Amino acid sequence: MEVDREDGRSQNQLRPLACSRNILHRAHGSASWSQGDTKVLAAVYGPKAGTKKNENPEKACIEVIWKPKTGQIGKPEKEYEMILKRTLESVCILTVNPNTTTSIIVQVVNDDGALLPSAINAACMALVDAGIPMKHLAVAICCCVAKSGYVILDPTKLEEQKMKAFAYLVFPNSVHSVLPEGSLRVEGEPIENGIITSVTHVDDYFYCLERGRAASVKLSDFLRRNLQQQSTDSSKAG
Repeated sequence: MEVDREDGRSQNQLRPLACSRNILHRAHGSASWSQGDTKVLAAVYGPKAGTKKNENPEKACIEVIWKPKTGQIGKPEKEYEMILKRTLESVCILTVNPNTTTSIIVQVVNDDGALLPSAINAACMALVDAGIPMKHLAVAICCCVAKSGYVILDPTKLEEQKMKAFAYLVFPNSVHSVLPEGSLRVEGEPIENGIITSVTHVDDYFYCLERGRAASVKLSDFLRRNLQQQSTDSSKAG
């Protein structure tokens, strides 16, 4: 069943993507990520000596600080921080810099839907910019389910408000297609067919998973082109 969306997209069509790295000069790494009118900035500071309380000193610690566009941080933002922390811990190699803390600050510039997936994508690109050792990248997507049962990808804020359920899905990317040459890799780990993070409030989970995985391929291609283009630009500048 074809669904008419207000912006003219098909059910599986993502909004225009944009990403820039090294945009904040005082941070060790930074990136901006846009999907349509949703925009997020991420800044990485560290690794710094020492870990937070209750963290394992034999591993690196990941700290996430969420900054909303306006107002104070609330319960939803605290949940976003926790999801981001767990997601980033799963893609970073925490044994390389033990007893250190890397802080990722996420600043919401504008929220027009799919905010958490945009923040995850921005944070991963900022970690790459900072040179933090990673197993692979993560690509995040939002699926929404309407009351009539159809599923759409990458919803706007208005579409989110009309949906009965949603799923945030984070997939591992291919190291061979995305990470810069010379990056550390962990052998023996399945990275393309699994799933890193799943936050769901849907009944038909596996259908959303199938749609999300297909969309993650498009995001992976975008990341690869973006990294290759910025590497080429850096080489020319040097």
